[in-house]
Amino acid sequence: MAPSWFLPFAVALSCFFGLLRGSPGDANSVYQACVQQCEKTGCVGNKCFQHCNFYSNENSTDGPWYLQEPLYVQWKQWDCLSDCRYHCMLSREEERHKLGHRPEKYHGKWPIERMYGIQEPVSVALSALNLAVQFHGWVSFFILVNYKLPFTPKKKTYYDYTGMWHVYAIFAMNYWFWTAVFLSRDVELTEKLHYSSAVALHGYSLFLALIRAFRVRVEAIRVMVAAPVFGILTTHILYMNFYEFDYGWNAMVCVVISALQIAVWAAWAAQARHPQRWKLWVVVFGGAVSMLVKLYDFPPWWALLDARGLWHATMIPLTYLWWSFVKDDSVWMTSLVINKNK
Repeated sequence: MAPSWFLPFAVALSCFFGLLRGSPGDANSVYQACVQQCEKTGCVGNKCFQHCNFYSNENSTDGPWYLQEPLYVQWKQWDCLSDCRYHCMLSREEERHKLGHRPEKYHGKWPIERMYGIQEPVSVALSALNLAVQFHGWVSFFILVNYKLPFTPKKKTYYDYTGMWHVYAIFAMNYWFWTAVFLSRDVELTEKLHYSSAVALHGYSLFLALIRAFRVRVEAIRVMVAAPVFGILTTHILYMNFYEFDYGWNAMVCVVISALQIAVWAAWAAQARHPQRWKLWVVVFGGAVSMLVKLYDFPPWWALLDARGLWHATMIPLTYLWWSFVKDDSVWMTSLVINKNK
């Protein structure tokens, strides 16, 4: 199951995005003056915001229901400061574009136009597609092991890692769900849920890598492996959420766990003779290319698609191939056990 290191390792790169809180765009004096003026007047040029309790004619927004914002905007909880930052960013980037300058980052993010209150619409859509592919892969795996492959006399699957892959699917789908939510609206709660789900996926994937690569079948040994991994994982998540949300420390933890997973799977791949290992190499090399794209971190195309969104797009076919390898492994291991018992 060598490809199971890929998603967590790629997810590790997302931990670094939290490090980029300050950027050249928001440090610019023109942008800062725009935000300060907007917070006082509630307007950027001819655009005024209800959150700042002003219209263009300076009347309060405490009016009838038909003058209030649509529900699809209200649920995003855009406040005065966030609206001012967003529209000052657009105004500043429009000026820079006229002067022939490249886009700059603001508060750690590229200037991406939102739609219907969604902060990064293309990345959200691609995250949702990744969630759908994960769900499809898990369901097809579930059908395979429960309805197409033979059972033991005790009515259990011959594949010893069935339950673990079910749990893994839950962690992976949870990660993509909160990624979509976080990219839809970046607030403290969604940020914590996004990063916590990423770390949870990392920790469980490391545990799965150790169990699968070393073919640990004794339940007591699995518990001994799980105890320190889950203990460290839980401590880290509690520290990040209830003591200090340290982006640098979180990035370090992500990298260390990813490095351990790569080492485990590399050792396994060096001696394994899996009949479908070509899928592994496609995932490995395809994943390497997609991670390079994400590290390049180019300005968004058409103000909608940036490097992270493109990385999400490449993850869709790789995830499909990944689950295909998981299913092949279950068939292969089942046939090995049955042939051995004959």
